[in-house]
Amino acid sequence: MSSTLRIALAQLNIPVGDVDGNTERVIHAAQEARDRLSADLVMFPELTLTGYPPEDLLFHAGVRRQVAEGVLRVAQEVTGITAMVGYPEYVDHTIYNACAVLRDGQTVLNYRKRELPNYKVFDEKRYFKPGSATGIFDLKGIRIATLICEDIWQPGPALAAKAEGAQLIVVINGSPYSLNYQQRREAVVRERIAEVGLPVVYLNLLGGQDELVFDGNSFVMNAQGEIVQRMPPFKEGLFPVDVDLVDGVVVPRTGHIEPSSTEEASVYGALVLGVRDYVQKHGFPGVVIGLSGGIDSALTLAIAVDALGAERVHAVMMPSRYTSQLSLDEAAAQANLMGVRYDVISISDIFDSVQTALTDVFAGAKPDTTEENIQARCRGILLMAISNKQGKMVLTTGNKSEMSVGYATLYGDMAGGFAPIKDCSKLMVYRLSRYRNSLSRVIPQKVIDRPPSAELRPDQKDTDSLPPYEVLDAILELFIEADLSVDEITARGYDRAVVGRILQMVKRNEYKRRQAPPGIRVSNRAFGRDWRYPITSGYKSH
Repeated sequence: MSSTLRIALAQLNIPVGDVDGNTERVIHAAQEARDRLSADLVMFPELTLTGYPPEDLLFHAGVRRQVAEGVLRVAQEVTGITAMVGYPEYVDHTIYNACAVLRDGQTVLNYRKRELPNYKVFDEKRYFKPGSATGIFDLKGIRIATLICEDIWQPGPALAAKAEGAQLIVVINGSPYSLNYQQRREAVVRERIAEVGLPVVYLNLLGGQDELVFDGNSFVMNAQGEIVQRMPPFKEGLFPVDVDLVDGVVVPRTGHIEPSSTEEASVYGALVLGVRDYVQKHGFPGVVIGLSGGIDSALTLAIAVDALGAERVHAVMMPSRYTSQLSLDEAAAQANLMGVRYDVISISDIFDSVQTALTDVFAGAKPDTTEENIQARCRGILLMAISNKQGKMVLTTGNKSEMSVGYATLYGDMAGGFAPIKDCSKLMVYRLSRYRNSLSRVIPQKVIDRPPSAELRPDQKDTDSLPPYEVLDAILELFIEADLSVDEITARGYDRAVVGRILQMVKRNEYKRRQAPPGIRVSNRAFGRDWRYPITSGYKSH
């Protein structure tokens, strides 16, 4: 004897804080899942009503009231289908990360997340108390266990569900993107399946939220730990999943299995989604970018156009006496190729005026990085003026390698509202540029091939101040993402003096990073939510 349960996975882009709007999204999606997909159950992501992560919005009385009203509305207006909705549950002075299972005005189950993550970008113990009970409900003869995100990363909740007779595990998630993290998610779910022998339906959130990007990539695994369905990354939608109950055993049907993305494709997709959502959720009409003729700004321009469309992107070349003809030619070529508005505004007169104003103060002093920084700040003034006048957001173009060692100018090239490639190393910037050109050539080859330079003094090259990026990026990854010491990195074959100098630069420039705009997290450890180094510190790494 067999029966079939159809589940609709609502892989939706849920804005943080828009409780009333999110309530409407849930109601409409549930009705569509019922009417168009003929679904029996619709699953929504973790903390659907508030969006994830809501952070200190959870402490606002207004949010508490809106959430209560939202849950009531969903319960009353969603009929003819069972809905799993993530929400913050307020009980006196305690908040739980919860999931309500609602059907025809009734609360079938209210499950509270048991395992609260408090590492990397997660800070849930600041807000929530853990639940303790197992959450199981019956639908069409199937005993379904409900878990929330971190619950599947620990053995306890799934084992408890199995012990109480669960036949299927469904997990709602707010799992943010980082490089190769999808493989890790699937490996963890496979570990749980090996322990409990039950199939798993895994729904993930979609969308950009400040530094975080949620990539979707929802999937289904059978009781043998095999992927039988995987949804597209970075794509919103309602996706049907059919599971059959055959002689008391739940067997998910095989559906579309989205192929795994390459590293470059997944990072680029995260950057595009992150920029699109940051700009649109803040209501900006477009963006303005300083286009220098270098690789970083070239990639940033491509990302912005792919995210927003050429009509919403404004590129500005701001040459000085040190800007090469190559930079002028290739910046113009890319802007023309991508169809964006392009202006050339020289900073020579502004730079000369600043130097003249400082003549007496600087009397007897030789030119140094001060003059280089003045040029960067002249450009920052122009970009911010355009931003103020036109209402567009300035996208900065600095990469992670530069931000790590302070190879950037406060109130100059760091001035802006959002930093798309802030968590991309220089080598990743080159990889992404080649990847984007493999789709259609939008970044001039000469820009990719030329030696990187800030062009702030004659014949300047990045290697005048920094080790080759092949060395620099490798050392930075070992320090930032692996937390290795000078001794440990040196043991990997790197010159001790170079390692020591780089690590000192990283620590010395924390004050700059604290003042930098937010940027999209794509690595396993980005500057921002999961990097909390003191600005003032006497620590010496060895």
